[in-house]
Amino acid sequence: MWPLLFLSILALSTIIERIWFWSRVLLKQGQVLNRIMDTASRNWETTPKIARDYRRHPLGNYLYAPLKLNNPDPDVFHLALESAADDELTSMRRGDKVLEAVVALAPLLGLLGTVLGLITSLSNIQISDLGTSSTAGVTLGISESLISTAAGLILAIASLAFYRVFQALWFNEMRIFRKAGSDLELIYRQRWMDIEDNRYPLTSTLETSETVDN
Repeated sequence: MWPLLFLSILALSTIIERIWFWSRVLLKQGQVLNRIMDTASRNWETTPKIARDYRRHPLGNYLYAPLKLNNPDPDVFHLALESAADDELTSMRRGDKVLEAVVALAPLLGLLGTVLGLITSLSNIQISDLGTSSTAGVTLGISESLISTAAGLILAIASLAFYRVFQALWFNEMRIFRKAGSDLELIYRQRWMDIEDNRYPLTSTLETSETVDN
């Protein structure tokens, strides 16, 4: 039961920390996304400043990664988004390994406690004591040895339930990251193409003027 108690404290602290983390992420996510994307579509020059203000939020820090670059190539912009997404999504899975370990170990520790308890209880039984009142204590020992299995199963089931919830939140966050990154990259590529279109006519005009002069 002592290892199970340690695992229960570890799982409870991890679950509380993850609940606090996801509550902060989900409460401000809509505001962060709408503010950055609206600014990017209306006034691109101020977008890096807006994204920098939301760097403490995972989504804001993800979108700020390519925006802090100085007029990058669209391919570089895309690579910066991918790299930032990997970093942020990996940090969001912090604590998952702990819950996975608790789910795997808790039932085994509970079963081990039951087996050891049964061994201790059954070793005190003698053939001459069967059917007498002296076996009452052995029966109580067997019932008590099953408590560790029940405790291990309860701990594993609770940890698995929260683990699945956090996994669902992570997959939904990954979808939001992909959509937000694609929209921001599309806006940037459109802006890049507009800049290139404005640059090439000027070059063509200069070449035409030089040809006429010659």
